[in-house]
Amino acid sequence: MLAEFGPDDETSAFALIARERPDAVVVGSYSFATGKRDVILAFATRYRLPLMTSDRIFTDAGGLMSYSPKLIDSNRVVADYVDRILRGAKPGDLPIQQATLELVVNLKTAKAFGLRLPESFLLRADEVIR
Repeated sequence: MLAEFGPDDETSAFALIARERPDAVVVGSYSFATGKRDVILAFATRYRLPLMTSDRIFTDAGGLMSYSPKLIDSNRVVADYVDRILRGAKPGDLPIQQATLELVVNLKTAKAFGLRLPESFLLRADEVIR
């Protein structure tokens, strides 16, 4: 099921999710979703929906897990590229770099929802919020 919403209205998406009762919710990487983080988390908590996102800010605030670029590393790469370009490097000559991804799991949320996550999964996580 796909429940899309935009920056101005999540009501219809929330109504669809509440009606269909999925086992979990995945929130894509949209800047407006981050701005609605509290509303999305409150909805997911109310309906006891495990929330997976592509932004760890949700996981830090109570979402179940995120798989996303490690922002501190990405910011360092961007700063390095800006420095090189300002010093005269041609952007087309700079190497393409793959972002470092991190899996963050909120074990407190898993326990609150009665979810048992396998130890083998938790060992693979880059960070476990206990």
